Amino acid sequence: MNQIYQRYGKRVLDLILVFSVLILLSWLILLILLCYCASIEFPILFKQLRIGKDRVPFTMWKFRTLSEHEDMPLQERRFRLGDFLRVTNLDELPQFWNVLTGEMSIVGPRPLPAEYGQFFSGTQHDRHRVRPGITGYAQVYGKNSISWEQKFKLDLQYITQISFRTDLIILLKTITLVLSMKRDVSLSEEKFEG
Repeated sequence: MNQIYQRYGKRVLDLILVFSVLILLSWLILLILLCYCASIEFPILFKQLRIGKDRVPFTMWKFRTLSEHEDMPLQERRFRLGDFLRVTNLDELPQFWNVLTGEMSIVGPRPLPAEYGQFFSGTQHDRHRVRPGITGYAQVYGKNSISWEQKFKLDLQYITQISFRTDLIILLKTITLVLSMKRDVSLSEEKFEG
């Protein structure tokens, strides 16, 4: 049964969720776009090359939460709207486009920057046997508060037990985390260097 879900059901669930979210939150997406225009923070979208299923790189989209001045320290590049989007996880909304195009899934290991690819061990590359996700085990069981080693362990654990039940549990935990609006610490996360 789990194999049927992995092969067909997971993609169907992704599409149902994407269309549901886009219909329910289209007003919010429009409001976010208007806030960007009012704050004169452009460009609105941030794109980055990430490693996808079977190690195929793809462009992942997010609402931009830092100014474009890359020569400045991260903390100085912050702006109010970006901080709000990051703490509410609303900056992830454009990734529903990545799910729609089949580059990502709602649930799966988070896609990492393409530059990290050179540091992965053979076992760590196993996380690329499935589509990367907007949320996953590592996000609901620690996110930025756990080590890279623990994140990879959770990613690999997820891959061995993909099922509708597992995805449903992760989705429910994700909703709880998003609603809790915990302080964002992603800017202080260390880069993965093997």
